[in-house]
Amino acid sequence: MGRWLVTILFLIVSAFLTQWIPFSSFFRNLNTLIHEFGHALTTLVLSGKVLYIELYSDHSGVTRSAVKDSWAFIPVALAGYTTSSLFAWFMFSLDAKGKQKLALSIITGIAVLSLILFVRNSFGMLWLAGFIALTVVVLLVGGQKLGRFYYLLISFLMLEDSVFGSFSLILYAWEDSTSAGDATLLSQHTPLPAIVWAGFFTVFSLWCAVKALMTFIGPKNAPKPVTASNESQLF
Repeated sequence: MGRWLVTILFLIVSAFLTQWIPFSSFFRNLNTLIHEFGHALTTLVLSGKVLYIELYSDHSGVTRSAVKDSWAFIPVALAGYTTSSLFAWFMFSLDAKGKQKLALSIITGIAVLSLILFVRNSFGMLWLAGFIALTVVVLLVGGQKLGRFYYLLISFLMLEDSVFGSFSLILYAWEDSTSAGDATLLSQHTPLPAIVWAGFFTVFSLWCAVKALMTFIGPKNAPKPVTASNESQLF
């Protein structure tokens, strides 16, 4: 439980700090992109058809797709939040291995594919073009310090948004179960209510966040056990 609490506190502090970084709002659409790409990819794996993806300036998005069987809506709906949470963990895992350029190349590839194949609204296309251009510049001429800052900025923003985005579903489901996005869709195809699915997404995103931050801290820098009258461990 200690790891989860520390993770939540760390995310709250980092979310506050990143608000002070200029243009940080621009990069928050990255989590939305990965979320919607997760829906699209799962649709294609299940032999469905992706009609389009739209990305909006308020960091929301939508994927319209068609599948042959009604059961396929379940994995498609599950894919959005789980993909964004796993991808945030993936970013920190590659960072720990010193493979930041590989991670940025993968993100750029996803953005290019989305621009060519899926995204059709004006804002989404402009944002993707800008993000692709900026990331390519950072990769080619950014230098070590700028590249490191850029990588950590988007990694932490993705981690924050994956957690807080899923948590917001709980609030939406509590107020109106029909306005909780993917959780509402899942409730329509399963016996579980939207708030339960929202809770699942939140717990899963926190679990991924714990794994990501433990990877970032590393075993060498991890806090040591604290000894008192009884032995206890911080994490």
